Amino acid sequence: MSRFWSSVVQTLTPYMPGEQPQMQRLVKLNTNESPYGPSPRVLAAIENQNTADLRLYPDPEGAALKQAIADLHGLDPKQVFLGNGSDEVLAHVFAGLLKQSKPVHFPDITYSFYPVYCKLFGIDYQTVPLGNQFEINAADYKVPNGGIIFPNPNAPTGRSIPRSEIESLIHGNKDSVVVIDEAYVDYGTESCIPLLRGNHCPENLLVVHTLSKSRALAGLRVGYTVGHPDLINGLERVKNSFNSYPLGRLAQAGAIAAIEDQAHLEETSAKVIRTRTKLVEQLSALGFDTLPSTANFIFTRHPQHSGAKLDQALRDRGIIVRHFKLPRIEEFLRITIGTDEQSGELVSALKKF
Repeated sequence: MSRFWSSVVQTLTPYMPGEQPQMQRLVKLNTNESPYGPSPRVLAAIENQNTADLRLYPDPEGAALKQAIADLHGLDPKQVFLGNGSDEVLAHVFAGLLKQSKPVHFPDITYSFYPVYCKLFGIDYQTVPLGNQFEINAADYKVPNGGIIFPNPNAPTGRSIPRSEIESLIHGNKDSVVVIDEAYVDYGTESCIPLLRGNHCPENLLVVHTLSKSRALAGLRVGYTVGHPDLINGLERVKNSFNSYPLGRLAQAGAIAAIEDQAHLEETSAKVIRTRTKLVEQLSALGFDTLPSTANFIFTRHPQHSGAKLDQALRDRGIIVRHFKLPRIEEFLRITIGTDEQSGELVSALKKF
């Protein structure tokens, strides 16, 4: 600890991202990356921008990318906010919209960056316990709060709730912002973005997306949120007080190409869903108990083997999954859905174990 650290830095417990091992022979199923590459149109768009123009600053507004996102979702570009990955978008949301007199509410088991942002920005928060089957109950959030945020589907559980329940929550929570983090929405979850179309766009809804998962651009770092123009304008004020140029020229070009190639997203997402279904069946035959998932990962446990023991046994065989040493979920493994070949290696290793 340095004597020059501020009091805020001294009390922080930083978010710990998934491990990025450098082993040569590895089945990497721990960070929910896409097992398939990005659209070929993305690579071509990036190559076309790889010119002497890199000496110039990128468009600080990302106007062309905002237009592509708006066209995709049937929205107005004024409803779109861009960031350097959805984590940066979320940081601006916490700093600009969720620091209120009442605590922000989110699940007790969820994306672990949420409490980190609260600590960083001095935001009071309250966790809401998941149900007995690790489900989010929208009714539990219909209490006074300074904002609500949760992923749909939730992470690390993979469980989702229908749009109708979230719509009811939005209407019953008109005095604070409701943020739905849809990082994994393309693998079988109803998106809340249709609620933002037209003249009845709710003033208090934000929906956050990332291009890191289903669009296979984790290495490019592009995220966005959509919502009422008044909320977006507030986020722009925060962004322009922090970093006016969050997305480089290559990132913007690649993101536009990815957004415009919806066929590639649908094709690769369908592959992941098929592999997920097959893997759950294979694990069930081995005695695993797996939560229902609409994400590109599953959350599973075995009644006769500890999560830590299974995690280490797989690691010894060059297969990396995610294990959380936390109350209620310490016996679970979060396993990213890879290719059929990777899933086969996982099941084969578990059978031997």
